[in-house]
Amino acid sequence: MKKIPMRTCVVTLEKLPKKELIRVVKTPEGNVIVDESGKANGRGAYIKLNLETIAKAEKSKILNRKLEIDVPDSIYEELRNKVGV
Repeated sequence: MKKIPMRTCVVTLEKLPKKELIRVVKTPEGNVIVDESGKANGRGAYIKLNLETIAKAEKSKILNRKLEIDVPDSIYEELRNKVGV
């Protein structure tokens, strides 16, 4: 049986399979991107893909603290768009 990689959502602190989360990354150049592959270089934080969690992350600014950079509103908008997909 194959082991399922587990990751922790930075907002809810739930341990979930990696496929159920999306990774937001601060690249070495200082940009913030949504990493769908889960393999981009840089400091990453996993977040559960649902509107409630994304809203909570935006309100509490937890991604700013975890990634040590100001996360632009466009990233939260991109995350919201991914929920609908």
